[in-house]
Amino acid sequence: MLGYGLSGSVFHAPLLSVLDEFSISKVMTSRTEEVKRDFPDAEVVHELEQIIHDPDIELVIITTPSGLHYEHAIACIQAGKHVVIEKPMTATAEEGEALQKAAKEKDILLSVYHNRRWDNDFLTIKKLIEDKSLEEINTYLVSYNRYRPEVQERWREKEGIATGTLYDLGSHIIDQTLHLFGMPKAVTANVMVQRHNAEAVDYFHIMLDYGKLQAILHGGSIVPANGPRYQIHGQQSSFIKYGIDGQEDALRAGRKPEDDSWGADDPQFYGQLTTVHGADKKTETIPSVNGSYLTYYRKLAESIRKGAALPVTAEEGIDVIRIIEAAMKSSEEKRTITLEQ
Repeated sequence: MLGYGLSGSVFHAPLLSVLDEFSISKVMTSRTEEVKRDFPDAEVVHELEQIIHDPDIELVIITTPSGLHYEHAIACIQAGKHVVIEKPMTATAEEGEALQKAAKEKDILLSVYHNRRWDNDFLTIKKLIEDKSLEEINTYLVSYNRYRPEVQERWREKEGIATGTLYDLGSHIIDQTLHLFGMPKAVTANVMVQRHNAEAVDYFHIMLDYGKLQAILHGGSIVPANGPRYQIHGQQSSFIKYGIDGQEDALRAGRKPEDDSWGADDPQFYGQLTTVHGADKKTETIPSVNGSYLTYYRKLAESIRKGAALPVTAEEGIDVIRIIEAAMKSSEEKRTITLEQ
């Protein structure tokens, strides 16, 4: 693993620690005590060369700050290591394309950790679409808000490469949307700074044009009370969902996914499905599918060992960055950006 900050220690390490398919042998970090607490047998190193020149290492998981993803990933790829990059994949689509090309030339696997494809709310939405409870969708609206009125002293909130909430939180809901509907025809966005003394983007409002279907993705940092997280409207049905998947909070609290209760939603946040058939209108509560971030790494192990499809491909990671770039251009130029099809 490269890095052992919030991402590495909370979103990756606890999952890897309960999977027999993986063994953490080296971690590049200055957080020696934390690594030794979690992986007593792992070696803590301070130079990338100590990892990429180790012939026993098959996979490198990159959880360093986003602006370093490209240089770390290209070094690992050129050394013949399979690579997982924490989202966002890279600062630019051009960097992502360069990594994809290098990985193909080396015949190694390159994936992006878009773990929120395995949130309980999103898995429930996928199920409703697959079983046709939601059909002919015309509006897909997602909000990813936080209440953090004070700017924090951390790299994600500093002015820099690939910082700010659009790259951080926005990449999650962009990836979810592309996973469901593919690339849109056009992007219209407002991307800005709202908080006093903020250096990086902390507000975004993005409209993805799919024709009849319009996807609206919103994120703010000064939101004391949240409305629905998802609002999805189809020809004869709507699904409204409050709350957010609790896996992040559980991982932050030191829990690990070790039993079947992992990823279960709080029943008070189960979504409501309303269907209309003629004069009849019915609303029912839909129990959420359990979330499972473990699924990403289980699928990755099958990709490495059995040649199965990657849980998230490099191209999918690049597409997220293409949308982010289009959103920033749209906001800056105050116009809609048409995408190449």
